[in-house]
Amino acid sequence: MCGITGFWGGGRWEPAIGENMAARIERRGPDDVGVWVGRREGLTLAHRRLSILDLSPAGHQPMHSPCGRFTLVYNGEIYNHQDLRNQLQGEGGAFEWRGHSDTETLLASLRHWGVRGALERINGMFAFALWDASERTLFLARDRMGEKPLYYGRSGDAFLFGSELKALAAHPDWRGEVDRDALALYMRHNYVPAPWSIYRGVSKLPPAHYVAIREGGRAIGEPRCYWDLGMVAEQGAAAASGTAESLTDELDALLQDAVGRRMASDVPLGAFLSGGYDSTTVAALMQAQSERPIQTFTIGFHEEGYNEAVHARAVAGHLGTDHTELYVTPEQAMAVIPKLPTIYDEPFSDSSQIPTYLVSQLARQHVTVSLSGDGGDELFYGYGRYFKTNQIWGKLSRLPLPMRKFAAALIARSPGHSLEKAMQFLPSRYRINHLADRLPKLAEILGHSSGEAFYREMVSHAKDPARLVLGATEPDTILSKPARLPNLPSLRERMMYLDQMSYLPGDILTKVDRASMAVSLEARVPLLDHRLVEFAWRVPTEYKFREGQGKWLLRQVLYRYVPQEIMDRPKMGFGVPIEQWLRGPLREWAEELLDEKRLREEGFFNPAPIRKMWEEHISGKRRWHYYLWDVLMFQAWLEEWGAR
Repeated sequence: MCGITGFWGGGRWEPAIGENMAARIERRGPDDVGVWVGRREGLTLAHRRLSILDLSPAGHQPMHSPCGRFTLVYNGEIYNHQDLRNQLQGEGGAFEWRGHSDTETLLASLRHWGVRGALERINGMFAFALWDASERTLFLARDRMGEKPLYYGRSGDAFLFGSELKALAAHPDWRGEVDRDALALYMRHNYVPAPWSIYRGVSKLPPAHYVAIREGGRAIGEPRCYWDLGMVAEQGAAAASGTAESLTDELDALLQDAVGRRMASDVPLGAFLSGGYDSTTVAALMQAQSERPIQTFTIGFHEEGYNEAVHARAVAGHLGTDHTELYVTPEQAMAVIPKLPTIYDEPFSDSSQIPTYLVSQLARQHVTVSLSGDGGDELFYGYGRYFKTNQIWGKLSRLPLPMRKFAAALIARSPGHSLEKAMQFLPSRYRINHLADRLPKLAEILGHSSGEAFYREMVSHAKDPARLVLGATEPDTILSKPARLPNLPSLRERMMYLDQMSYLPGDILTKVDRASMAVSLEARVPLLDHRLVEFAWRVPTEYKFREGQGKWLLRQVLYRYVPQEIMDRPKMGFGVPIEQWLRGPLREWAEELLDEKRLREEGFFNPAPIRKMWEEHISGKRRWHYYLWDVLMFQAWLEEWGAR
């Protein structure tokens, strides 16, 4: 794992600029640094290295092809790189390998098959920049599911790119103007979705795309897709078939291969283990292929409802792993908060960013690579919201839309807080918890005309972000344009597709990448091997959700390795008690960031609705912690980066 950055144009070619940009992302690669300056081209490429495969100087970057035409900086791992080497040799290529790094394999593949041809053959997580001196073209590319980040755009007279925005901000031409439209998107999603970034003129390269830049960085092409997830989903769903036994066998074999490939490392390796189905599956398949106990890592919390460590310990005991756990105090968890703006570079407000950083920090004390179980929910129907949305919409959609809109208007005027208080006098089995939150949410969702719009409402934070962000017009995304969706059989498949295109790369994988890289730990995600993604779309939905359970097929594989009685427990999120913290130890910090005068002077937010949410939350009238955390993480980010 590494970090890449560079720039083109602007009349500058001092090596110190590239060195400074690379220094900003040192945590992504503390083992080595390399800068190449093409004075004639006006191009600089820089690299920070975290040595994983081939620790020798033969893996140093920027790496040049033997012919001198190509120069590469690359971040990631190519899991089939030995297969690619064999294929290259078999096709008559005269390759004299200098080492056994996957960087050298990638460069040879790009040289032999071209950019698109190589991308279509690669199994891995990556972001890279390739300079083609013959065509005078710079290519940027990103892996299929978006595990590795890549930002690019023009600032001043220069074209800039990098693994993280902080690298771009080190360039002398950096401007860094906040994009209010992107801020509106952030307030809806709790992350800024690709292709936007928080800065005007700077984009995220979407997953499974590459882009060509020419004319000294002045001509930026349209990103091109080399692996179409929509087509994968549509064709897979149309051809979905198989028996439970045959599909379980096929999934087991695919998982073994995906996990085995991600165990290749010349440095110590382990796994995150929460005790849930996904991380347990990864750990179990690692242990099944290891001759000695693998290392597993868990953090625990003393607060009830947030502690998975007990379950993880039971799993580790059964598997026989070398298990390390750390119970974290609220003070230790809250100490992470001041670091978040620097770790994430742009506003990001999934509060599980805190435990993800802590478990990464724990793992890095013992290993350099850790496997993660992310992706199982999106591939195999694991989120409870899939079932709830499908069930609720199935009933609501039978009612005429005018009737639903009339009911929504009545519910919106209901005194939810007063009703909630009155229900305290009823027996517990008749009470409805958090009625003050649920009634307004019900009113918001009743008036939608499609299941996709209903789901967008379900996963949105701010329902009308342009009302909160001054001067913003919220751009359309795939979530707001159902016409862009592939032809899928039902709302269930469309929800999973939407999450794989948006929430998974924008939230989950961003969180894992930044948290792990902040401590120089490489995180690998076997469940997102593209062959597994393609397989999951060929699995009939009744084998994903069956007998009232999500991830049914994945469970059948896991039960071959871990007894069902150890695993069967309610799903638990990986979070921290932000709701209580904002009313307690974080109240003073939050009050300062949400000060009405401050909000007005900064000029990004409409203070009135934000102050109302804050007052209702601290009084206990409503639970606004998710919405407030969005605002607070932007405010903390602005405090850190605005002055720069």
